[in-house]
Amino acid sequence: MTPTRDLCIILLAGGVGARMGSATPKQFLQLKNKAVARHSFDLFMSLPEALEIVVVCAPQYQRLFPQINSDVRLIFALPGERRQDSVYNGLQASGSSSSLICIHDAARPCINLPLVQRVLAAGREYGAAAAGMPVKFTVKECNQEQLVAYTPNRSRLWEVQTPQVIRRDLLEQGFAHAMQHQIAVTDDVSLVELLKSPVKLVEGCHTNLKITTPEDLAHCKIIIDHL
Repeated sequence: MTPTRDLCIILLAGGVGARMGSATPKQFLQLKNKAVARHSFDLFMSLPEALEIVVVCAPQYQRLFPQINSDVRLIFALPGERRQDSVYNGLQASGSSSSLICIHDAARPCINLPLVQRVLAAGREYGAAAAGMPVKFTVKECNQEQLVAYTPNRSRLWEVQTPQVIRRDLLEQGFAHAMQHQIAVTDDVSLVELLKSPVKLVEGCHTNLKITTPEDLAHCKIIIDHL
């Protein structure tokens, strides 16, 4: 059966990556002979469900994202001040015919097709889904003096990753609610949580690293060799 082509991918590539200590933003550093951001971009371009890809990046980096699949509409949007502003700009730039939105950090180059397909399937079923992994270590909540205030139950804690997949109507409602109440969020499915709608967590993988430091880039080079 031919997949429904109703998917818009918003690829977030607008960060400056100050912790990398590089003049070039981390998502545009070289990883195995191409920019970090191109690894996920190329994968999303090959998805049979993909209708369009919105790359959110500064204008000087748009040339790094070629139209490698003529069946997928390629759009560019400008980054915002916050992550949610960048996602909003990408959503506004997308076409209304895409009913499912997949949001991914370009600094996570080690995703694979099975992971993306699992999150897409869960997003279709539940309305919103995110990749993530159960927390491996004990987590402590502390006060301003760094004294332990609370130890949450580790068995119920997940480290959330991307991709995150949300129905367009839910994402639009979540943005409207956040704007009305001036709420800031740090990930995309949090907008759906504001609506009290369900969000499904889909087990990803520990190799789905977000490049933040030079050590992360070195680890990703090893991971890419074994994908």
